[in-house]
Amino acid sequence: MTMSATGSQRVRVVRWLVPSLLILVWLGAGGSLGAVGSKLAEEVSSGAATYLPRNAEATEVAAMNKRFGEAETLPAIVVYSRDAALTAADRRTIADQTAAINRDLGSKLASPATGPLVAPDGRAAMVVVPFAGTDSAKIAEHVPTVRALVNGSEGLAVHVTGPAGIQADLKEALGAIDLMLVAVTMAVILVILIVVYRSPLLPFLVLLVAGLALGTTQGVIYLLAKQDILSLGAEVQGILNVLVLGAGTDYALLLVSRYREELRRHQSRFDAMRVAWRNSLGPIAASGGTVALGLLCLLISDLSLNRDLGPAGAVGIGCALLAMLTLMPAVLMLLGRAAFWPRRPEYGSDPAELAGVWSRVARFVDRRPRILWIGTALGLVVMALGVVRLDATGLPQNEMIISDSVESVDGQQELTQHFPGGSGSPAIVIANASRITDVATAARRVEGVAAVTPYSGAQAGGPTPNAQPVVVDGQARLDVTLTDPPDSKAALGTLERLRDAVAAVPQADAKTGGYTAVLVDFNDAAAADRKVMPLLLLVVGLVVGLLLRSIVATLLLLATVVLSYLAALGLSALVFRDVFGFSAVDATFPLHAFVFLVALGIDYNIFLMTRVREESVRAGTRRGMILGLTVTGGVITSAGVVLAATFAALAVIPLVLLVQLAFTVAFGVLLDTFIVRSVLVPALALDVGRWMWWPGRLSRAPQQPAVKSPEPAVLEHSGADS
Repeated sequence: MTMSATGSQRVRVVRWLVPSLLILVWLGAGGSLGAVGSKLAEEVSSGAATYLPRNAEATEVAAMNKRFGEAETLPAIVVYSRDAALTAADRRTIADQTAAINRDLGSKLASPATGPLVAPDGRAAMVVVPFAGTDSAKIAEHVPTVRALVNGSEGLAVHVTGPAGIQADLKEALGAIDLMLVAVTMAVILVILIVVYRSPLLPFLVLLVAGLALGTTQGVIYLLAKQDILSLGAEVQGILNVLVLGAGTDYALLLVSRYREELRRHQSRFDAMRVAWRNSLGPIAASGGTVALGLLCLLISDLSLNRDLGPAGAVGIGCALLAMLTLMPAVLMLLGRAAFWPRRPEYGSDPAELAGVWSRVARFVDRRPRILWIGTALGLVVMALGVVRLDATGLPQNEMIISDSVESVDGQQELTQHFPGGSGSPAIVIANASRITDVATAARRVEGVAAVTPYSGAQAGGPTPNAQPVVVDGQARLDVTLTDPPDSKAALGTLERLRDAVAAVPQADAKTGGYTAVLVDFNDAAAADRKVMPLLLLVVGLVVGLLLRSIVATLLLLATVVLSYLAALGLSALVFRDVFGFSAVDATFPLHAFVFLVALGIDYNIFLMTRVREESVRAGTRRGMILGLTVTGGVITSAGVVLAATFAALAVIPLVLLVQLAFTVAFGVLLDTFIVRSVLVPALALDVGRWMWWPGRLSRAPQQPAVKSPEPAVLEHSGADS
């Protein structure tokens, strides 16, 4: 008797001690890593040149160009303009400000600022400020100094533009990511959770755990980046934040929902959590594993931007999983039913889901499954037709910022009015010196080329058209000025024609690089990276197949997710072109949208079908489908709304590429939540019947009759201990 009492007391102590220790460990370790992670912005990189594969032609030219005594550069261009001709005082002002730039920023420049170069019409002048390096995130930090050093006078306007100017404006827009994006995302999640739980406490608990997961993620990635084990692009930092918060909240919703169910069946909060955790572990782990493995597929990408996103995203998902499977259960166990106050789930009470809206949805789908799945599939196909309107060849960088007035864009427009658009950012052609004259002739014949100048070394007063080229190791260089702005679609087209023309010169071995060439190679590599898509489908298929133990179910679920992706992409293309007025999408957009919509979209099918399989083992496929849809409908819909809202929060950053991704992923998640998972998949499963589980043993079980409504007894049995 004493032994029994002692044993019982020990059990009670352990039940309270383990959760308490888990919470303390998370608060200590997670808090410390979160503090370290606040410095993550110091380790991010940015710029198309830093993301290019080593075998890209622009990368090869950059390496070859070092032999000519010039380091890699990202130039800023200062444009001075006046409605009338520039005055002598204007020219003195420009010369003085150029000297100030060289004095204050000399150590940051690859060579002294060049200029002033006066336009043929005499009404404008430009100064080229060649910053050393290609990491635009670091170079952009110095552009505000240039802008502070240059100023106009009455009638003399001045703008800082060029590649470095554009990148500085992009960095300023991205600068809001760290604080504003996280704040908006957490506020959106909080509002949704309050509506879902109608509890003043539980939403804050979920948000606290998700926040610790995010802080831990940032800390781990910072430490890995500091050791050069992992890197992260500035453009994907915001995506990582919303991914961790959104996915973590989804996992919490699933666990909390199952815990609430079990609290009605078990008097002990600890027994309820034991059963809830055991039954939630499979779908949550499979969901997180699918997303993590899908992201890791990006490691085969050519662009380091995509390769960075893969492991960083996988680390984030891993931290979210760990937090929601350890810290969240610990918090819920200590609080028990009080966490749900004032809607406490009492022992022995009936689940409200059985008479709710999802019970009616399940009966509706059960009545006409074939008509429903064919109708919804056709609707998705119609939406997918909009893909023909999607231009994924790349977005000009001067169109990336959403604002009425951007200095770099205004400056580029001013530059184009008085100079060739590519002034200050020439394409660089390096070829065998013995054939350089023929190469120059071929380059001049290319439509869109404004000037071809042999490189003759230091050119403080600007390039000299008839100068003798410098020859290094039998090679010479040409600077080719394009007619159009260097990041425009027209310039990219000219660059491709230029490459073809100079490469066709016999025995010249001509290669073309420079800023515009970097953008061309970036877009080409982004298009080539779409080879990740079939690999990701294969990985997702293997995970789902192992989980459901069915080939038919796996193939059907993959088909529905791909169709949902195409539908989201098609409708987005129409909205982007005809509503928002975007001329194109970033070249990385189709792949990023695919990774998130397929990897995250399959999650809801995993949540649904694992519960359906659990119910089908005892009640048959038809009854299992109805019961599974009924009891998971509310929580999966809530999870979908949370994830859509978190990605939609990306739209607060005034960058076109993030607004586009925010819209497409948010819409695609909602489409998957309300149409694919709620109607298409259940209707398909009901129509296919027990063959849905082929070749598993469930496919050989006798078919069950139609169900008029879910039965509480069956539902209660499905959650009992086994």
